Amino acid sequence: MSGVKQLQAAPRTGWHVAEVVETRRETPSAARITLDVDGWPGNLAGQHLDVRLTAPDGYTATRSYSIASSGDGERVVLAVDRLPDGEVSPFLVDELRVGDRLEVHGPLGAFFVWRPPADGGTGRPVQLIAGGSGVVPLVAIARAHADAGDATPFRLLYSVRTPDEVFFADELETASRGPAPLAVEFVYTRRAPAGTDAPVGRITRERLAAGVIGADAAPVVYVCGSTGFVERVAGWLIELGHHQTAIRTERYGGT
Repeated sequence: MSGVKQLQAAPRTGWHVAEVVETRRETPSAARITLDVDGWPGNLAGQHLDVRLTAPDGYTATRSYSIASSGDGERVVLAVDRLPDGEVSPFLVDELRVGDRLEVHGPLGAFFVWRPPADGGTGRPVQLIAGGSGVVPLVAIARAHADAGDATPFRLLYSVRTPDEVFFADELETASRGPAPLAVEFVYTRRAPAGTDAPVGRITRERLAAGVIGADAAPVVYVCGSTGFVERVAGWLIELGHHQTAIRTERYGGT
């Protein structure tokens, strides 16, 4: 995870022209897309942007996507999962090529962000909880944590269908072995890695309780995934004693 200067104030939003400098397969149904965005003001870890596509006949379609990078500079990383009935994601995953240009609007969002402690000390523990591609903004938060050399305890509970569908697998492995390690636990809902006895199935209240930082430690909790996943997990967290104001949620659903 490369070091970047961390922004402390939310940058101003606006429309920008972005050029694709790299696109590669992230999972069987997703692509990692790296953009150079002219005039991009930088973004905080956990923010998102809007992508607008314009057809030759003038028809436009706009969708929101989480940003997997943070800090200053004009380079932005996205990871987009293709939805079979989608209008924008199939193009971004399967058709986008290096040199193509897109319009992006952002950075957006001020609530679902993480900043390192202002005085360089240890802040409140942070628990990240992801469902599927909902891990994308949490990867940005984990990157920012590592880049800042922050000693705040960080954990990630990641629910994903199979090992092949893990986003940013190499980066998560590296983060788990860094000087301020990210404790990562996977919940596989359809197939676990070969040779392991990890139970397979959807996350339950009991597995959530066993896999997250306890409410007595007063962590800040970031939850991102589908609407159903987020609402279910947030409800369980409150039942487990986590204060509602300490739970930050982000839902995906754009096509």
